[in-house]
Amino acid sequence: MGMRTVRLDDDAEATLAALQKQTGLSISNVLKRGLDAFAKEARGKAAEKPYEIFCRLELTSDEHVAGSAAEAKARVADVIKNKYGR
Repeated sequence: MGMRTVRLDDDAEATLAALQKQTGLSISNVLKRGLDAFAKEARGKAAEKPYEIFCRLELTSDEHVAGSAAEAKARVADVIKNKYGR
């Protein structure tokens, strides 16, 4: 079993204390359950395929259609940046 030291800011410390009080769990158990929840969330996002992301893009306006096929990759990247800020 590994042992870790973590630094929490005041907000995280308050959240941890509130969760302990609410659930009656120890600090270790609250943090373990938080890690498990985050792992499930991360697996769900990682499982999303590029094609699924592409299907959600609304590429219906003329501004996305204009241009050559060679520029398509850059246009898709621009659409993703504009829509999702990535």
